[in-house]
Amino acid sequence: MRALIQRVSNASVTVDGTIIGEIGPGLLILVCAMDGDSPDLPAKMAAKISKLRIFKDESGKMNKSLMDIGGSALIVSQFTLAADTSRGNRPGFSAAARPDVGKQAYEAFCTEMRSLQIPVETSAFGADMQVRLLNDGPVTVSIEL
Repeated sequence: MRALIQRVSNASVTVDGTIIGEIGPGLLILVCAMDGDSPDLPAKMAAKISKLRIFKDESGKMNKSLMDIGGSALIVSQFTLAADTSRGNRPGFSAAARPDVGKQAYEAFCTEMRSLQIPVETSAFGADMQVRLLNDGPVTVSIEL
C-alpha cells in the first residue's frame, strides 16, 4: 500500500461539478492498494499516518500528529501512485491492485482512520475527480508499507 500525504489548510474533492468531500486543517491522503498487499496493511497505514508528527507545536517545530491537533483527513483513491516509469515515457500501472481489491483496501483504510476518531471525508473510487488543496508548509510525505 502506498500513500502520499499532504498537510493542508483545506482541501476538497469534486465529481461532476459537485463537492463530495471537504476538510479544513488536516491531511489530504492519496492512497493506492498494490498488487499482493496483505489485508492488514490498511490498519497499519492508518496507525502510521494518524501518528505521523508533521504538524507544528507551540514552538513551530513539526512535533504534533493529526490526532494531536484534532485535524481531519480527506482520503482520495489514487491508483496512479503505482506508476512504473522505468521504461519509456508512458507510465505502467500493473503494480496496482485490481479495482475490486483496491476498492476494498481503500474502504478498509477509511474505516480504520475513522476508528481512530479522525473525521474523514472521502472521494468516489474510480471516478474522474478534481482535487483542490492549500498545501500548508508545503509538507508532503510519501509512505509505502
